Amino acid sequence: MFIPEHYKNNDIEEIHDFLKNNSFGILINAIDGKPWGTHIPLELSKNTANKNVLIGHIAKANLQSKNLIDGDEVLCIFNGPHSYISSSWYEQEEVPTWNYIAVHVYGTVKIQTSDELLRSLHALVNKYEQQSEHPISLDKMSKKTMRQVTGIIGFEIEINDIQAVNKLSQGRSHDHPKIIAELEKQGAYEKAVAAEMKKHLP
Repeated sequence: MFIPEHYKNNDIEEIHDFLKNNSFGILINAIDGKPWGTHIPLELSKNTANKNVLIGHIAKANLQSKNLIDGDEVLCIFNGPHSYISSSWYEQEEVPTWNYIAVHVYGTVKIQTSDELLRSLHALVNKYEQQSEHPISLDKMSKKTMRQVTGIIGFEIEINDIQAVNKLSQGRSHDHPKIIAELEKQGAYEKAVAAEMKKHLP
């Protein structure tokens, strides 16, 4: 993606934390020359060779599943908080803009075996059930319920390239206090952008 130099994020630890905390992404490949995307959890992990991978699964009924082939390159997009920035918050006249955080991951597909898929499903459910008052476990589900797993395919994506952008009004540091104050008067997305701006203050 196009990233002006002063918006690039090259801090790989910060990027990995972002991927772990914003793991609901968009998997994109091409089908008959047309881009195709699916919104799914894509979990950052390590493969058996200790390389960084994204792990996910999609329904076999999804046309994209029939076009995920070992060795193909795909794009995964992850979005963080974003917000409109009014230029009325600036000291001097300027056009308004949008602040946001996003990561694009390019990688190579490897289709999982049925055992690998099952392990990844257990890891996924266990991660998110930690937030539940009464967590469930796949181990306790009936064979009838677990037969639904036959309707999906699992995959891992070995990461080849990561492009990360933090567009947080870096060129307007003198306006940051006003921008942050205005964002904090608004909703959850705006407050999240304000928090990110505070974290990245020069």
